[in-house]
Amino acid sequence: MMPRADVRRFLEALAAERPEPRSELVYADPFTLLVAVVLSAQTTDAAVNRATPALFAAAPDAASMAALGAEGIGPYIRSIGLWQAKARHLAGLAAALRDRHGGRVPHDRAALEALPGVGRKTANVVLNVAFGEPTMAVDTHIFRLGNRTGLAPGKTPLAVEQALLKRVPAEMLRDAHHWLILHGRYVCKARKPECWRCVAREWCRFRDKTPAPAARAEEKRA
Repeated sequence: MMPRADVRRFLEALAAERPEPRSELVYADPFTLLVAVVLSAQTTDAAVNRATPALFAAAPDAASMAALGAEGIGPYIRSIGLWQAKARHLAGLAAALRDRHGGRVPHDRAALEALPGVGRKTANVVLNVAFGEPTMAVDTHIFRLGNRTGLAPGKTPLAVEQALLKRVPAEMLRDAHHWLILHGRYVCKARKPECWRCVAREWCRFRDKTPAPAARAEEKRA
């Protein structure tokens, strides 16, 4: 496991690379953020961003999306994986927001997780991005990083989340969610981590660091 002092240094390196990290989902307010996060499950942010402009133009708030219903939402999101289930979830959560919360996205974990299609990870993203809470939404990228680097090993996403909440310095928690997701998405990739361009490799506990492509070519020739 990475020593606590190195956890700070690791994150400081990521912070220097991305001093103002932001979600790559395109949204205008807490409602459109919530919709985008629900749609992003098991697909890419880029795919979601291609589908949502037309959807948000037709249904920019909970009442109008509830009025569309699953059948009306479906045509806008057919390009996204699991679109039929997601259309049902969006119709249900929009109706719930309209009926229970006056159309507003609640600033409360339990209320968020009570909405159709909203689990702990989605609630954490909304609490972090929309409301500035120091939450840690553990997706596949953060789960991989927590274990591979030694930052916060754990057998389940919840275990990694809890470890990160304990080990990441409090003042870094809000942005750490973005630093880790973006680092996992673009550098510490699943199949072949690009260790040669990792700004935090000095503190990483991953033993089998991958060399730069030129170095690998030299090794093959040798």
